[in-house]
Amino acid sequence: MNKPIHLEEGQDVTVKDRNFVTALSRGLELLRAFGAGSEYLGNAELSSRTGIPRPTVSRLTYTLKQLGYLEHNERLEKYRLGAGVLALGYRYLASMGIRDIARPHLQRLADATDCAVALGTADRLSMTYIEVCQARGPLVMRLETGSRIPMATTAIGRAWLCGIPEERRHHVMDDMRRQDPDNWPAIEQAIQKALDDYANYGFCLSEGDWERDISAVATPLVLEEGSEVMAINCGGSSLRLSHRILVENLGPRLKDVVEQIKRSLEPPRLG
Repeated sequence: MNKPIHLEEGQDVTVKDRNFVTALSRGLELLRAFGAGSEYLGNAELSSRTGIPRPTVSRLTYTLKQLGYLEHNERLEKYRLGAGVLALGYRYLASMGIRDIARPHLQRLADATDCAVALGTADRLSMTYIEVCQARGPLVMRLETGSRIPMATTAIGRAWLCGIPEERRHHVMDDMRRQDPDNWPAIEQAIQKALDDYANYGFCLSEGDWERDISAVATPLVLEEGSEVMAINCGGSSLRLSHRILVENLGPRLKDVVEQIKRSLEPPRLG
């Protein structure tokens, strides 16, 4: 029996799939191994993180270095992400016109509420911020574009789960259960509460679930009749954002912002 290669939520491909390029998938897995607090990684660390044999890792890192996707520090004998990855990231962001359309709406909400407001998209079991707008006052949430935060414990992650089709959500939740079986009962309960909140309010909440001193509301941004699902959050210090403020103030404002963005995306009417 062939061992499945896990790609993303709900998608498994076996090594017998004639259309699946294993070498390419392994190279991409190496690039994914770098993250916050992991600027430099050696071949042994990359092998440990990805499960790819070290001799194969050595060949892949050499190739990725030659292509500009990795840089090698001879003194440390380790690698870090190169300019090629950054270029790809900027091309991806530049291709997403939704950022340009959403930015002014997000910034107005951030200024009006003195909160951080972000647009995010899913990446496996995390959410990646593709646009962040900050208010001018002192804020606790100093996350930037490109930041990755967990899906299960954050308002924006739960909102994204609420926005996707039920079948896909079940696949994602199965992945969460396999990744963290010990905490799964609490995670499942929190997601179910988020689904209930979304049904009742039209938005989700996270009150100290991700970071003890951070509270936020979030709602999905469903585009092109569900073919693309993102999410937007609005949050800040838990000391300032009580449950009442989240439910009666920030949540309704955030829903209005989502509707404004959707209207901005509508083609102009003729005649």
